[in-house]
Amino acid sequence: MWDLLIWGGAVLTAVGLAGIVWCIVAVARAKRSALDDGAMRDTMQRVVAINMGALAASMLGLMAVVLGIMLGR
Repeated sequence: MWDLLIWGGAVLTAVGLAGIVWCIVAVARAKRSALDDGAMRDTMQRVVAINMGALAASMLGLMAVVLGIMLGR
């Protein structure tokens, strides 16, 4: 049972990390394309929302891993 919590947390952490990497790439692409202020603001608002979700997913996944390790002993 605890193995499932550990592996599920690891998958959730990996999904969160992939979301963070996507945010970095999206912002770099937006900066390179030299958008006007309105378009850049819209892009950044969308990326910030996704970034916060990715950070939350990563944090919850790491918490699940630690909890599974601590309770599984």
